[in-house]
Amino acid sequence: MVKHIVLFKLKDNVPEAEKLVVMNKFKAAIESLPSKISVIRKIEVGLNINPGETWNIALNSEFDTLEDVKVYATHPDHVAAGKILAETKESRVCVDYEF
Repeated sequence: MVKHIVLFKLKDNVPEAEKLVVMNKFKAAIESLPSKISVIRKIEVGLNINPGETWNIALNSEFDTLEDVKVYATHPDHVAAGKILAETKESRVCVDYEF
């Protein structure tokens, strides 16, 4: 099994209310993906409630193989969900590991 963890930081100059709208829209889109992408074993999106921290969004997901992560990453519904953050995202970090 592979754990796929991604953190997103949104741009500081984006108003907080706008960030919250985008974050919730992204969360809903990502969490709807298991019904569309069969290789997803588990997925959740957490929105950071601690304003003293740098990262705004945490995505935690599980797959059977790294190849399944690649299927998920290139699936059109996942690509569309990622575009929700396009204008407000400053950076992204990712870790994939076996467990």
